[in-house]
Formats: sequence, C-alpha cells, structure tokens
Amino acid sequence: MKTAHSLKIGIIGSGHFGRFHALKSQENKKETLIGLYDIEQKSSQKLAKDVCSKSFLTYEALLSEVEAVIIATPAESHFKLACEALEAGKHVLIEKPIASTLEQARVLISLAEQKRLVLQVGHLLRYSAEHNAIKQRIKKPLYIEATRIAPYKMRGTDVSVVLDLMIHDLDFILSLIDSEILTIDALGAAVSSTSEDIANARVRFKNGCVATITASRISFKTERKMRIFSQEGYLSADFMTRQLTYINRERGLMLPGTNGYKRESVTWRDHDNLLAEHEAFIASCLEGKPVIVDGYAGLRALEAALKVSENIAHSYQLMKESQLLSQP
Repeated sequence: MKTAHSLKIGIIGSGHFGRFHALKSQENKKETLIGLYDIEQKSSQKLAKDVCSKSFLTYEALLSEVEAVIIATPAESHFKLACEALEAGKHVLIEKPIASTLEQARVLISLAEQKRLVLQVGHLLRYSAEHNAIKQRIKKPLYIEATRIAPYKMRGTDVSVVLDLMIHDLDFILSLIDSEILTIDALGAAVSSTSEDIANARVRFKNGCVATITASRISFKTERKMRIFSQEGYLSADFMTRQLTYINRERGLMLPGTNGYKRESVTWRDHDNLLAEHEAFIASCLEGKPVIVDGYAGLRALEAALKVSENIAHSYQLMKESQLLSQP
C-alpha cells in the first residue's frame, strides 16, 4: 500500500541505473512510480512492463503528471533534462556527475534555489552505512588512500574513468575534509575507450591532508577500498565486503602490547544504499528535510574531477613534449 502522501515519481532513462531506480521506486511505499521516459522507446516500454508502470512517449508528457524526477541518463544529457524538470516545477534527483561543466552545474543550483525545489545528486556512497560510520570516527584525516577498480564494461564509457568512477571517491573524501584543494598531480591512460580508462590522482589540501585515489575500469577484479590515517587512529574500509576496521584508543577490544590501542571491527549486511538515497530524497521533497548531497556537493565533486582530468591532460602533454625533445 502506498501512503497518502507518497511522492509521484518519474524515471528518466531505462538503462542500468534507471532500472535500479525504477525497481526501488516501485517497491517504496512512500513513492508512486507514475512512469518512465527514454528516447529508446523499446527499452522504456520493456522496463515499464517489468515494474507494472507506464512508458511515456515524450518527456513533457511525463513531467505533466509527476512531482519529481530521477534522471539516470548519460552525463551529457543531465543539464538539459534537469533544467526542463526544474522549470516545470519538479524536484530532481540526478545521477552523478551533476552536469558536464561547472557553468551548467551552477545554473542548475541557481534554478533550484529560485524555484525552491530539491536538487539532489546521486553520489550513492554518501548514503552508505560505511560513510556514516567513518564520519562518526574520523574528524581529522591526515592521509587517505582510495582504490576503485573493476573489469571493463561498455556502461559508463561515455565519460572518462574520472567522471565515471573516481568521482565517487572524490566526493566521499571531500565530505571528510573541511579544506580547499591546494594541488593535484594526476596521470591516466585511455586503453579500451576514447577517454581515460585508468587514472591516479594525488590531491593535496590546504590543511595539509593528502589523498591518493586510483580508479580503473580495465582491471581483472573488482575492488573498492579506502584507508585513512588520522589523528584519531587508522581506519580501513572494504566497500565490497562491507567491513570496517578501526585501530584507535577509544573503541573496540584491547590490542595486547600496543600501549592502549584498541581494534574495532564493524560489518553491515542489511543496509540498502539506494533505498537510503530514495528515502532522503522523499524526506527532502515531502518534509523539507535538508538535502544530504545537494547541488553544491555535486558542483564540488565535479570541479575536483575536472581538475584531475585537466591535470592528466597536462601531464600527457609534458610527456609528449619530453619525448619529442629527446628524439635525435
């Protein structure tokens, strides 16, 4: 049974993430899935049938019947679709990245504020139990190492691995560090697509903290890990096994021979990140709750990702010039 105050939702995009969002929306008692829209009508019709919903022939027709939309389309279409939805007075949950350019992101933020509408960005890790646990334990990070690697898939290759995968960890790290970025050193390479498929960035913040981030979509295995050295202790998180280990002086079991250090181990089995993201969106739209990952967070993550991409391009250019100079 849907509640009397369920949010009327439309899903834009019937691909990988669109399907997940549609299934979650269809299951949620606080949402009423009005329908879907995709320029690929056959895909939209098939998904609509799977979730017992309706496939709309036009975006405008869908907008006229909903209160909010979830945009799960390729990145280059985010700005246009979000603009149309906001102009029509609809709340927007948009998959990352928020837009293709910083100017576009700022326009969306301004438009949402003018219309007094919710603009939420789908940085899914922010809704994880792991993120909440890390935020509770780590206040003064000194060094962060993040690894996000996976085998090659066609999905997501419309953008570089920086905007596809690394941006998740950039956003996560930016949420932990209350400081501006000072410098970025980055390298990357295109292997199976026209943009970078593997990248590494070393980000130094003005407060002295340093983060090293590796992202790859051409690896033989899937790995999503983060290690944090902080003034509070050492923390290791595995987002695949959903396990966290924390060496510190305040929590957990005493470690013999360590002069008072303790080890805390935490694991999660039943926390649904996508459900938490939907619940947060509904609470913001229907109850006026603060948006957890708002447009400004999306803008900050996009800005960092674009700086990494610019630095990769600069490093590549320097290497080419060096090779030319070294030729006889």
